[in-house]
Amino acid sequence: MDLGIRGRGGIVTAASKGLGRGCAEALAEAGVDLTLNARGAEALEETAAAIREKYGVAVTTVAGDITTEAVRAEVMAACPAPDILVTNAGGPPPGLWSDWSRDDFVKALDANMLTPIALMQAALPGMIERGWGRVVNITSQSVKSPIAALGLSNSARAGLTGFVAGTSRQVASKGVVINNLLPGIHDTDRATSLDGGVMKAEGISREEARARRAATIPAGRYGRPEEFGAVCAFLCSRHSGFMIGQNVLLDGGAFNSTL
Repeated sequence: MDLGIRGRGGIVTAASKGLGRGCAEALAEAGVDLTLNARGAEALEETAAAIREKYGVAVTTVAGDITTEAVRAEVMAACPAPDILVTNAGGPPPGLWSDWSRDDFVKALDANMLTPIALMQAALPGMIERGWGRVVNITSQSVKSPIAALGLSNSARAGLTGFVAGTSRQVASKGVVINNLLPGIHDTDRATSLDGGVMKAEGISREEARARRAATIPAGRYGRPEEFGAVCAFLCSRHSGFMIGQNVLLDGGAFNSTL
């Protein structure tokens, strides 16, 4: 399928590995020139070089913490008129409700709610002026089905979802489409970290921890970053213009619901 976005420019944050890289590669395959951000400069440059070589698109990199105003400004300066924006950030650590201080919640809100909102506020005016834009926010299946140990993530991502619900409907008539993509368990560093928590808590091997978690997924496996990226690229395509403010689950059927 021709996604109709060849030659457009896009920003992807937390793009050096995992789901962010999966999205960046899928957009590059569709012919999108990219501005990529991640904290780790070395991994980011390796990803950028691999994408340039494989897909032949232009790739600009901005290393740094996207939760800071200075790095967001640098990203926007590198791509001042993005047609596509994919927001992504690592989730906060798991724990118990009694573990978290106000500072912990502020950090979670900064990373998983306020930063994507700030990026949208920076990118949307130009998209509206040009009459076309696509925004995909990578959130979490916990928006639909809260994960008890991820209260910080549950809270911050639910707030972002509420912002998108209203904003997406305010800009839809201008040709700007905003949706959220909700991953379940995918084969990424985040999954490895959470598997490690299960190992420690239950005194089992990594293989057993992974097998137990995979068994909770009807698909019987972890998701792959490349299949996640393909869905993201579709949401960024010319074919998604009638999908407004949706929360698209990609969780292997883990969320058990008729509707």
